[in-house]
Amino acid sequence: MAAATPSPERIASEYLADVWNERAYAEIPDLVSESFVMYDPVAPADPVPGPRGEVHGPDGLETFIRGVVRGFPDFEVTVRRMFSDDEVVVYVGELGMSHEGTFYGIPPTGRRAEVRYMGLIRVADGMVEEHRVYPPMLAIAEQLGFTSLDVVPYLPRLAWGLLTQRL
Repeated sequence: MAAATPSPERIASEYLADVWNERAYAEIPDLVSESFVMYDPVAPADPVPGPRGEVHGPDGLETFIRGVVRGFPDFEVTVRRMFSDDEVVVYVGELGMSHEGTFYGIPPTGRRAEVRYMGLIRVADGMVEEHRVYPPMLAIAEQLGFTSLDVVPYLPRLAWGLLTQRL
């Protein structure tokens, strides 16, 4: 008798806990499909596979997470509520992160952000096929100091980082 496929909620929970929080990169191929796409407004077009705002495939996901963790070593997702309907899982989460390293050209501010956000994970054939995140970008930017005069000293380095990424 074949083993029962775990519920979409369980797969989504394992994906968020193991891949994002535990950084269990070796588990990505077991949890994420080859055709995986993540839609995240902060995903850069390079070096992450996919256009800006998208992450494609298991390798792209690992590259993206490693970039996030480089900038925010304590990055953590806490799921507060989770609902599913067949293959779609919707959740309310909290993000906690301290900007201690360079994040895709943005120098560290040393500030911390904690926000609630919405996410959607689509599971097909026992694998995460799609992940969409809807973070409150303005709240994150404000908490990290990107909307205040605190960021002015970083503007030349930020501009140089963005320029060199495009070259």
